[in-house]
Amino acid sequence: MTSTALPTTDELRARARGGLQNIGVDVAEGNDFHARTPITGESLLGLTAATDAATEEAIAAARTAFLTWRTTPAPRRGELVRRLGELLREHKSDLADLVTIEAGKIRSEALGEIQEMIDICDFAVGLSRQLYGRTIASERPGHRLAETWHPLGVVGVISAFNFPAAVWSWNTAIALVCGDTVVWKPSELTPLISLACDHLLARAAEEVGAPRDVHRLVLGDRAIGEKLVDDPRVALVSATGSTRMGREVGPRVAARFGRSLLELGGNNAAIVAPSADLDLAIQGIVFAAAGTAGQRCTTLRRLIVHRDIAGTFIERLTAAYHKLPIGNPFDDTTLVGPLISTTALDAMRGALSRVQAQGGKILAGGNRRLTEAAPSAAYTEPVLVRVDEQTDVVREETFAPILYVLTYDTLDEAIALHNDVPQGLSSSIFTRDQQEAEIFLSAAGSDCGIANVNIGTSGAEIGGAFGGEKDTGGGRESGSDAWKAYMRAATNTINYSSELALAQGVSFL
Repeated sequence: MTSTALPTTDELRARARGGLQNIGVDVAEGNDFHARTPITGESLLGLTAATDAATEEAIAAARTAFLTWRTTPAPRRGELVRRLGELLREHKSDLADLVTIEAGKIRSEALGEIQEMIDICDFAVGLSRQLYGRTIASERPGHRLAETWHPLGVVGVISAFNFPAAVWSWNTAIALVCGDTVVWKPSELTPLISLACDHLLARAAEEVGAPRDVHRLVLGDRAIGEKLVDDPRVALVSATGSTRMGREVGPRVAARFGRSLLELGGNNAAIVAPSADLDLAIQGIVFAAAGTAGQRCTTLRRLIVHRDIAGTFIERLTAAYHKLPIGNPFDDTTLVGPLISTTALDAMRGALSRVQAQGGKILAGGNRRLTEAAPSAAYTEPVLVRVDEQTDVVREETFAPILYVLTYDTLDEAIALHNDVPQGLSSSIFTRDQQEAEIFLSAAGSDCGIANVNIGTSGAEIGGAFGGEKDTGGGRESGSDAWKAYMRAATNTINYSSELALAQGVSFL
């Protein structure tokens, strides 16, 4: 099922320019690289990339600003983030337009991404008054032990195309209230939304009297990200992307004893138990697997269904896949927009060829759509594939809407299948059996950083820490106590007695 006709590239270009103008962005056009739209697969406008000298200057400026920002009271730092949240609210529609134009997200998901940014600003403002340490009992009389938290330094944020604004906000809102400054290297695929976010934060800084250089944006290719990775002035590198990218970033940052926060690949699975509410499960699974055209790190990629209900459930799921509206992401009836590029489509086709060679059977989807209307774009039907075992291609993450379906007989078997992949981001079980749910959430259950019951693998809320284990990198962003990654802890001993008592009863002099 295909939604309405696609807008032209000229129409999208005009809409992008209009949104940027409404936000107040003056784009410095150039010929270094091009902003493009996956809606038509064509270029929107040329842009200027940051030079080596400009990147160096941005890091130096952020370091200088940190020396002032770190001693600014945290509630005052929160005022900057509060104002940013207000500006995001004012420009929500224009920002969502840019997300749809550059990332291809359907309208509701694009608006949801901007709302997520607003929510994390609200969270961070509250956090600015809750950067709590603790008091620890001392073994020495007349002494007090305390733990305090201090700003860390410059935070380098390297973000991906699929959440081009939200992931930046997770890092930046928290880092700013923690007293850090930020240098942001966004994906080359989504520069326009990045320019808009940077402009709004700069405006907020000016209005509340914060240093402009608490945040700097550097546009360009991989080489700029590598400078952030290797520069000792960048205390923390927060990088979102593939596991392959993380394997390069982690060791390089560690080699200079810096910190890294890695949000990498996900090969997420859901278990459907015999007691599951099947109507609920269908809704949760289809959104998790086909939403964002399968281009979320939390996208559902493996489905493990109990053998007793597999026939009926797979039949219903196949029927739902056949009805998915694909096409223009600005059309309110569309549920699946384009892949980010034809390169992503090639990777998807390669995975499908491999899984079919290994015995997999395509149950639904896989056909390319809108080739005449947009030959340079990559519209495709989400694919449902029945597999008998978890082969090598099933154990890999293909960043596309492919859902592999397996069956199981016992919960232990299902959990073993679930955990038998290198990645460990998000997971889910659909069941009305409390014992099954609790086992899945226990230490003997899911080995992922996110474990859900009766909801899909995607759609995390900002109040909880976001991140995963194993090849997912181990980082945590957003809510809960993820803020501690952006600060350094200090243990303090205060002697308020007139005696110098040494620990463990040591006697000296």
